[in-house]
Amino acid sequence: MSEKFYQFNINQLNGEEISFNKLKGKVVLVVNTASKCGLTYHYTGLEKLYQEYKDTGFVIIGFPCNQFGKQEPGTSEEIQDFCSHNYDVTFPLSEKIEVNGPDAHPLYKYLKKELKGKLNDSIKWNFTKFLIDRNGMPFKRFGSTVEPEDIRPFIDELT
Repeated sequence: MSEKFYQFNINQLNGEEISFNKLKGKVVLVVNTASKCGLTYHYTGLEKLYQEYKDTGFVIIGFPCNQFGKQEPGTSEEIQDFCSHNYDVTFPLSEKIEVNGPDAHPLYKYLKKELKGKLNDSIKWNFTKFLIDRNGMPFKRFGSTVEPEDIRPFIDELT
């Protein structure tokens, strides 16, 4: 079991803390998100996956990030309102974070080290996805353009 993944904590948009320690035994999809991106429609597919698999111990956590084209400029309240009203998002969303550079969230530093990208380990764009197995081991990284639906076989493998 990889205790490293479980060492992290995040604050949700509403300020409540999520301890990853409470995710032990669950399959987790970590996604950096943005509300004003050409890929924002991925929220629909992500929510569909979440609804379909949440009773099997599957969790999605969205991480709003404004590092790519300044496409997540809103406050926590604005992000929550946008996601709820436009995409009916019910999975947890963290407070806005950075995923690249010196101020990258420690979770993203860890995930990028464990599952490198094609050219280097940096996140290339919004909606990059990391799938974590039930033991807290980073399992697979998916680029921004991979549709949520296309992750289904990998979720099936782990759930």
